[in-house]
Amino acid sequence: MRANVTRAAEGFDRRSFTVAEILRMQDAGIISEDENFELIEGEIVPMQAKTHVHELIKSALTLRVARALPDNLWFGVETTIYLSPNTFVEPDLVVYPRGLKLEAVKGADILLAVEVALTSLAYDRGLKASLYARHGVNELWVVDAARRITFVHSGPEGDQWRSIVERAPDEPLTFAALPGFSVPLSTI
Repeated sequence: MRANVTRAAEGFDRRSFTVAEILRMQDAGIISEDENFELIEGEIVPMQAKTHVHELIKSALTLRVARALPDNLWFGVETTIYLSPNTFVEPDLVVYPRGLKLEAVKGADILLAVEVALTSLAYDRGLKASLYARHGVNELWVVDAARRITFVHSGPEGDQWRSIVERAPDEPLTFAALPGFSVPLSTI
């Protein structure tokens, strides 16, 4: 039986993995559970170490979201979300309905995903934003940590977003599902 393959940018075939195969490799100790990566359409994508600025913004947003969270919603920090049999991502923050088992959370269940980016801005605004749209995530914020600008994506449609609004550092970020939430990144 031929293994799943994917074609890399340079044109060579690469072995493609499924979420189930990655989980079995972790169970067997082949891949350590503390390795930081995502599985994007079958390819293992290593994630870089987080910087102080990244952690500062993520922590501040975590505290603000936690304070504004209504009883019917839950959120995760760097939580693994299984978008398809060959794709899982770990957004910095994710908000979804309370009562769902994490393994059951799918793209359309995600009310908000937040990616804080310093070195991964092009990746988060490009490929990852397309993946989130394709899987029906309701809203995506990509935070440019260096400039404190947030790109608010809403209205997923295919691999695209109907709306991408750039929020300046002094413009408050708001989210309809969190009525008490409002934070300008300039205050962080």
